[in-house]
Amino acid sequence: MNYSVPYEYVGHYVDVKLTKRSVTVYYKMNQVCSHDRLYGRINQYSTNESHMPEKHQRFLWNKDRFIRWAASIGESTTTVVQKLFNRYKVEEQAYKGCMSLLKLSDKYGKTRLEDACQLALEHISQPSYRNIRMILQSNQDRKKKTQTSQKETVEYAFVRGKDYYGGKRNG
Repeated sequence: MNYSVPYEYVGHYVDVKLTKRSVTVYYKMNQVCSHDRLYGRINQYSTNESHMPEKHQRFLWNKDRFIRWAASIGESTTTVVQKLFNRYKVEEQAYKGCMSLLKLSDKYGKTRLEDACQLALEHISQPSYRNIRMILQSNQDRKKKTQTSQKETVEYAFVRGKDYYGGKRNG
């Protein structure tokens, strides 16, 4: 689990006391903060907004900037990014996942990322970076396109009529 500490203590070694109900953080024998202990889904966050500096990445990144970047890729990618932001109470907690997701376009291209996001949305209610990456790594986005184009070919194929196979020869 992830528990915040006031930003002044980032990079410092702290002591942590765990009980069944709480997580208490100490720096040089002084209590710095306390959180209710989290259980259940791994890698959850307990973030106290007062622990963040006032201008915490607000000038470099914010939700709108991620949404604009996702929109430049496509509608499905934008939907996935919005779903990532909706998972967290504190906007900044979604930044890492959104950045990782959108950077997949550098490796796989915008079209493939958009296709992978669309495929993920069709099968997963809350797709994550990991889901999208796995779709791209296993080429599932390409397989779907191939299957779709094969269906279109079959639906619009030209078939010779019964007279062609009837044994009559033309001429």
